[in-house]
Amino acid sequence: MNITQTAYQKLVEQSAPKSKVLLQCVKAFSVGGIICCIGQGIHDLFERVLGFSQMDAGTWTSILLVGISALLTCIGLYDRIGAFAGAGSVVPITGFANSIVSPAMEFKSEGLILGTGAKMFTIAGPVLVYGIGAGVVCGLIYWLIGLF
Repeated sequence: MNITQTAYQKLVEQSAPKSKVLLQCVKAFSVGGIICCIGQGIHDLFERVLGFSQMDAGTWTSILLVGISALLTCIGLYDRIGAFAGAGSVVPITGFANSIVSPAMEFKSEGLILGTGAKMFTIAGPVLVYGIGAGVVCGLIYWLIGLF
């Protein structure tokens, strides 16, 4: 059966399920916003109620958000949030924690060293390398601009 490129494209468009882009965007925006509001609430609790400095409150907020998202990943709840919210669950700090814990949980049956330990940085490793590399390049550019 010979089919032209345009006929094939038309066939694909007819048979592909219609994407609910607006609904997906609303879900992602809402869940991402809720995660950020939770983070802000934690930060305000540390700073205003417990009397931490702004920097210390930010540090403890980050630690707590990473811990909560790691725990939710371990019990399988973060995956359900991700299935519902899509990109909204990939708010930087919680999504990053999820990306580290998920491979570790998947390969825990292979042991602590070769399973959990080795697979933990499968996704996070390249992100860390790229982030550190980009930080060094930006720092060098900033330094060079400061020389002139």
